Amino acid sequence: MLARYRILLPVISLAVLLCLTFWMQPRAMSYFGLNLLFNLAVPIALATIAQMIIIMVNDIDLSLGAFVSLVACVTATWLNDAPLIGVLVLMALILTYAAMGAVIHMLELPAIVVTLGMSFVWGGLALFLLPTPGGASPAWIRTLMTIKPPFIPMAVLAAIIIAALTHLLVIRSKLGTVLRGLGGNTRSIARAGWNVTALKATAYGLSGLFGVLAGMALVGLTTSADANIALRYTLLSIAGVILGGGEFTGGKVSPTGAVIGALTLTLAASFLSFLRLSPDWQIGAQGAILILVLTARLLFSRKGAAT
Repeated sequence: MLARYRILLPVISLAVLLCLTFWMQPRAMSYFGLNLLFNLAVPIALATIAQMIIIMVNDIDLSLGAFVSLVACVTATWLNDAPLIGVLVLMALILTYAAMGAVIHMLELPAIVVTLGMSFVWGGLALFLLPTPGGASPAWIRTLMTIKPPFIPMAVLAAIIIAALTHLLVIRSKLGTVLRGLGGNTRSIARAGWNVTALKATAYGLSGLFGVLAGMALVGLTTSADANIALRYTLLSIAGVILGGGEFTGGKVSPTGAVIGALTLTLAASFLSFLRLSPDWQIGAQGAILILVLTARLLFSRKGAAT
């Protein structure tokens, strides 16, 4: 019963917000309108999945936004001008993320402190690489992100694919089951003979991979980059995971819910712009939406526990 509420609430939240948007802007009820509403949903969804994998193993990543910004800078410069060097740099970033997870576990460091420190490292590297906004998206990424499939806008179709693939990876695969078990009971996983350090490194490496995909997708949409382009993704990704039914402890996450949470936050930004709210108020309103959904989830959880 509780699992049902965990996925129903983000679905209902998205549906209600979508209905309100259509009520305010009927012309948005079209292929072009939906594509415009969810234009930036793909990079946000990928970043949310990256954060979800870290939360799944009972950690939290405060460097994700800066990391995605760095990836965007690499994509708009090296990957575009010297593809081989760009690929090698992106692979090195993923391996660095995996190494960060291993170090956090081996030295028993608080992930929130380590990732906060790494956010300054990623940000400094991004500024060194691209001191001012610029660069250009590789043509193949731009083409991929602007494809217009029939019937369903690219952003919505990509979100469905991301949700399906990550569901298979996190919920259905053996690796995903073990990683969720790591978040639920680390000692039991260690007693079963698994190398916890390797598992932590794998989780962080997977998160780094999705972070790289988020940065590449973002550049494909914006066609350029700067060192601060995705800083807000840190909080958005955390909000998306929690909005989608995830919890900070116990390995309880929902890949499908996380993607729906990312779609909801993306739609919320469009909806609030229709209300002509200033960007400062929009951030506060997005937080209010998150609080309302979490309150509803808490009430349903208590009701389910009482019965």
